[in-house]
Amino acid sequence: MIALDDLDRKVLRALSEDATQSASALGRRFGLSQPAMWKRIRRLEEAGVIAGRRLELDAERLGFGVTVFLGVKLGTKGRVSLEDFERAVTAIPEVQTVEHVLGLYDYRLRVVARDLSDFERVLRRRIMTLPGVGSVEANVLLSEERRPGPLG
Repeated sequence: MIALDDLDRKVLRALSEDATQSASALGRRFGLSQPAMWKRIRRLEEAGVIAGRRLELDAERLGFGVTVFLGVKLGTKGRVSLEDFERAVTAIPEVQTVEHVLGLYDYRLRVVARDLSDFERVLRRRIMTLPGVGSVEANVLLSEERRPGPLG
């Protein structure tokens, strides 16, 4: 684990809000030169604290107005491997995330669809036909607030 100082935390917070900010802009904001800020960011990347930067798309503006979280319980764990399920479910474009979890369900999926009837089609024709699927529980997303997370 890398030791983070207060400036590291401020830089991480700023990048978590907008990862497109340049080292030059961040340097001006926090009172460092561009090369000094670039070295600091590079150190955080090399230590694995910054694992990457990603483009965030607005699913609703792209025509996907429904987001559903599915809890999936595998029914035949002995006959179908977890890898088979994971390989098959990640091939479905509407499935945005696949999380292997501990608890009532084996997997938690984030699924986007154009509307509820489109979600029903994805559920019936794609997800319920996957290897090993036993039961599912759906929770429709009503609203979402994204937080950058703790930087302690």
